[in-house]
Amino acid sequence: MCQNREILFSLAKNDFKVRYAGSYLGKIWAFVQPVVTILLYWFVFQMGFRTGSVDGAPYVLWLMAGLIPWFYFSEAVSGSTNSLVEYSYLVKKVAFHISILPVVKVVSAFFIHVFFLGLVILIFACYGYYPDLYTLQMVYYLVCMVVLVLAIAYIASALTVFFRDLRPIVNIGLQIGIWMTPIMWQHTMLSPDLQMIMKLNPVYYIVSGYRDCLINKVAFWQHGAWTVYFWVFTFGLLLIGTKLFHKLKIHFADVL
Repeated sequence: MCQNREILFSLAKNDFKVRYAGSYLGKIWAFVQPVVTILLYWFVFQMGFRTGSVDGAPYVLWLMAGLIPWFYFSEAVSGSTNSLVEYSYLVKKVAFHISILPVVKVVSAFFIHVFFLGLVILIFACYGYYPDLYTLQMVYYLVCMVVLVLAIAYIASALTVFFRDLRPIVNIGLQIGIWMTPIMWQHTMLSPDLQMIMKLNPVYYIVSGYRDCLINKVAFWQHGAWTVYFWVFTFGLLLIGTKLFHKLKIHFADVL
C-alpha cells in the first residue's frame, strides 16, 4: 500500500511537470489559463452585460467561487479519461497496479487547485471576506469533488480503452456542463421545477458549497436532503465505476 502511494505521487508530480515541458514559461501556463478565463468571463458578464452584485457580493467574487471548483473538476475528468491510453506502457506491465493510473490525473490536477484555493481566499480577504470556520468547510467540499471525480474517472478511463471516441465526447460534455451548471448565471433565473432538476447535478452541489463557504456562510448540514442525495448518488457511481474497471481491466493490455 505504501509503495503504491509513493508510485502514485511520483507519477502525479511527473505528469504535472511534463505537461508543459519544452515551453518557455513551463508550469506557469497551468496557472495563466485559469486566470485568463476568469478575467474573460468577468469582462463579458460584468463589463459587457452589466451584471451587478450576486448574493450581496461583487460578481467577480461570486464567479471565482464557482469557477475554481469547476476548473479542477474539468481538468481531472478530462485528463483521467485518457489515463490508461496515455500510460499504456504501464498497463502492459504484469506487476503494476493499473487502478492507480486514473488517480494520477486526479492528484496532478489537485496541485493547481490547492494554489488557486489559497489565491481565492486571499482575494476574498482583500474584499473584506475574511477566512472563518465556514471557510474550513472547503475541505469537506474538496473531498466531495475528489470522490465524484474518481467515480467518473474509473468509468471513463475503462471505457476509453475500448471506445476512443469517448474522450472528445467527454470534452464536449464538459463544455456543455459549464453552462448547464449555474456558474456564470444564477439558478434563481429558472422556474422552481427547473431549479429542482438543476440541483440533481452533483457538481452544482460542490459549486454551491464553495460559495456557501466563501460568501453565504452556510454550513453544509443545513442542506440535509441535498447532502444525502449527493453522497448516495456519488457512492453509487463510485461503486459502478470500480466494479466496471475491475471487470474490464483483464482486457486492457490486449486492447492497448
